[in-house]
Amino acid sequence: MHFAICIVGSNTAFDKHLFPKCTVLAMHVAFLVLVDWKTGKYSCAPRYVLGDTAMQKMAQSHVFLSGVGGLGVEIAKNIILAGVKALTVHDTKQCTKWDLGTNFFIHEDDIISQRNRAEATLHHIAELNPYVHVAASTVPLDESTDLSFLKQYQCVILTEVSLSLQKKINDFCHAQQPPIKFISADVYGICSRLFCDFGDEFEVLDTTGEEPKEIFISNITQSNPGIVTCLENHPHRLETGQFLTFREVNGMSCLNGSTHQITVVSPYSFSIGNTSDMEPYLHGGIAVQVKTPKMFYFERLEKQLTNPTCLVADFIKPEAPLQIHVAMLALNHFEENFGRMPNIGCHQDAEEMLKIAMSISETLENKVSNRYDALRACIGESLCQKLHDLNVFLVGCGAIGCEMLKNFALLGVGTGQDKGLVTITDPDLIEKSNLNRQFLFRPHHIQKPKSYTAAEATLNINPCLKIDSYINKVCPATENTYSDEFYTRQDVIVTALDNVEARRYIDSRCVANLRPLIDSGTMGTKGHTEVVVPHLTESYNSHRDPPEEEIPFCTLKSFPAAIEHTIQWARDKFESLFSHKPSLFNKFWQTYPSAEEVLQRIKSGESLEGCFHVIKTLSRRPRNWTQCVELARVKFEKYFSHKALQLLHSFPLDTRLKDGSLFWQSPKRPPFPVKFDFNDPLHYDFIVSAAKLFSTVYCVPFTEQVINTAVVFLFHYLNLFCTKCMYFIPLNTTHLQVVQTDETARKPDHIPVSSEDERNAIFQLEKSILSNEALQNDLEMKPIAFEKDDDSNGHVDFITAASNLRAKMYNIEPADRFKTKRIAGKIIPAIATATAAVSGLVALELIKVVGGYPADAYKNCFLNLAIPIMVFTETAKVRRTEIRNGISFTIWDRWTIYGKEDFTLLDFINAVREKYGIEPTMVVQGVKMLYVPVMPGHIKRLKLT
Repeated sequence: MHFAICIVGSNTAFDKHLFPKCTVLAMHVAFLVLVDWKTGKYSCAPRYVLGDTAMQKMAQSHVFLSGVGGLGVEIAKNIILAGVKALTVHDTKQCTKWDLGTNFFIHEDDIISQRNRAEATLHHIAELNPYVHVAASTVPLDESTDLSFLKQYQCVILTEVSLSLQKKINDFCHAQQPPIKFISADVYGICSRLFCDFGDEFEVLDTTGEEPKEIFISNITQSNPGIVTCLENHPHRLETGQFLTFREVNGMSCLNGSTHQITVVSPYSFSIGNTSDMEPYLHGGIAVQVKTPKMFYFERLEKQLTNPTCLVADFIKPEAPLQIHVAMLALNHFEENFGRMPNIGCHQDAEEMLKIAMSISETLENKVSNRYDALRACIGESLCQKLHDLNVFLVGCGAIGCEMLKNFALLGVGTGQDKGLVTITDPDLIEKSNLNRQFLFRPHHIQKPKSYTAAEATLNINPCLKIDSYINKVCPATENTYSDEFYTRQDVIVTALDNVEARRYIDSRCVANLRPLIDSGTMGTKGHTEVVVPHLTESYNSHRDPPEEEIPFCTLKSFPAAIEHTIQWARDKFESLFSHKPSLFNKFWQTYPSAEEVLQRIKSGESLEGCFHVIKTLSRRPRNWTQCVELARVKFEKYFSHKALQLLHSFPLDTRLKDGSLFWQSPKRPPFPVKFDFNDPLHYDFIVSAAKLFSTVYCVPFTEQVINTAVVFLFHYLNLFCTKCMYFIPLNTTHLQVVQTDETARKPDHIPVSSEDERNAIFQLEKSILSNEALQNDLEMKPIAFEKDDDSNGHVDFITAASNLRAKMYNIEPADRFKTKRIAGKIIPAIATATAAVSGLVALELIKVVGGYPADAYKNCFLNLAIPIMVFTETAKVRRTEIRNGISFTIWDRWTIYGKEDFTLLDFINAVREKYGIEPTMVVQGVKMLYVPVMPGHIKRLKLT
């Protein structure tokens, strides 16, 4: 694909405005620019989306960007957030009123002082990422310019450059060795064009950007071809032609380490070539997808202009890209012939354009120049005014929320003189990890509320915006804050959330109050938009996403098979040790203020909930740094040695199931105890990180100096201590039920306490009281909330060490700190380009909603920038349910019965019968059954008001 040419969210009303400039599409093209600049892997984006290799190459790249208009500033923003080494922004134009509607970094004073666009935006662009060197250039760039200065750059991006100069610069870049990556992009209203040339041969290491799939194997046949079958209910989701490598195969061991091209047989099986001469398959094995590089071949702009290779974005209109290509070429020729763009509203220019191309531009009245001229040229004065008078409720001020607020500011949403208001809410605080994609935030905003900060930053883009900001969650608990009256005042609700349940709740409120909803979301390079319009479309709740797969409790507790299992186990251990148990401890002692009172109650036979575990925690409370290290060492032995020994005691390696098959076969891995080694960095990391966290929750002071000077002595002491005191004693047969093997079983809410444990608790509490270790200070702990973004707190260090020790125990490939942090912190991979694209698409649907367009005008979109693919679909039309002839309803319909003060339930039923001719069989409100004739006493309710 050389060209991406499209009208985004196109419909008949928009197609007639092909030529005037606008910026609602700038962010859409900007993300395509970054996606297609593949530096050995896929584009510039945060590490979680692309990996370290691509990020390292990006961090060495120098980029030249010419044209800092609406599109150019979007590209600059995304490149800076992605993290290149250096960016030069070039422009020879001065700031104008027009720029206020397209460039969010240009302000009124820049126009008054007639500043160059590159110089005016330089500071704002640079502060997005202090690690990127940003420079401005204002020297002329034309046909006579010596292009040798471009040799210092790895990528050249052109916007607002004449076609003839584009061709000249492209030829220069293509001729270099190695070629300079060349990208040109332009936006005209809602039409956009993007061209890429990365040289004659360009290798892409990863064509999808997805994590390599791992498939657990249940059988491999000895045949030609050999058929590999996956575990039951685990489809492989592979495609014919892909490559796999094998490991941990028992029996057919020659497969281990080998790579095979596969042919899909069914969703649960695939063939790998001739296996008839191999030894028989026994059990186990994992097939891992192998990423294979793909070579791309690029042609120069000169050749592609006459025979373009285009990306088809809308499969309903496959002819559209070529039509728009011709129209844009006509526009370029017009500009070169006359030295200007066609004038808006000029019939003579329109006739000239008709001579050059089949497409025409509808004429518009000339308006007094202001910041909305670019938008007005696209959608007209009437729609502009409707946007200004709009009341919008934006839920979420994260990555998409920031982009949406920028779009609202540029579109003039909520700026009307008498009407219009943007209401935003987000309960979260700004974290460091937000800064690479939530572009309204800066380092000095960390730990400030997102909504308040985003509102202030949006006013810097457009001071005329009226905006109210809140820090409330939107959920059933906040119904008093956001009442039905509040929703009724909103013209549109826009959600920018990653919480599915919150989305469903907001959708239900929109349906109840007949309000339109526009939903969107991203994950890595993927994104979607969905528009919900009263009486026209189905709602968000009309369909259900497949549920997320949960890791079975028995897998987490005893039978991990993948690194994700050990990371989740470590994350659960963190919550249990440092958050959940300390919270329960505090809650218990807030209920029972003294240890003496508790002792008296349990001696009298009273059962106090949680008493045993609280007393156990109190009796083992460390009181100095040495005891914190000692407790960490005890945990090491329990988690990574005794656990393995107990499992092997309960299920020896030769254990067989009722059908004769081995108990320990894939995906079950037998554990092997880890022997503590002071010289092993992983063992050391676990002890130190765990001890630090114990010292925090138990309020034990420590310093780094104390850690460094005491640790060698402590480890020597603890080795002796553990040798003497930490022998493994297997649980007897009456305790074997603790090893859960049922994958459908859930974690028990309560673990029963034996009478022996209760007697022991009394003894331990008496001992603590007598030794003055149950005083008021001893009855308090400090729970820790997991925080992934503070590297100094040791949270991720503990989880990484614990996870990798458990992985070692089960012979699972370990994960580095980076991957562990992503999984444990449930970090959703995100890049600024995807969020910018999605927010641009939302803006287009918002314009249609405001304009009151018919059902077939609205488009839902799914995109994946890594492939790349963009699919537009028509919204699902609302389903109508027939009751009987002449009576039907949809989710948007309301039947209203008007009653008086003494209106009874019987009056209500009679009124429904009279008005609609149907016989109500029961009356409910929500989950409350008001009238069900068969229920005792319900007949009496008919007389109640």
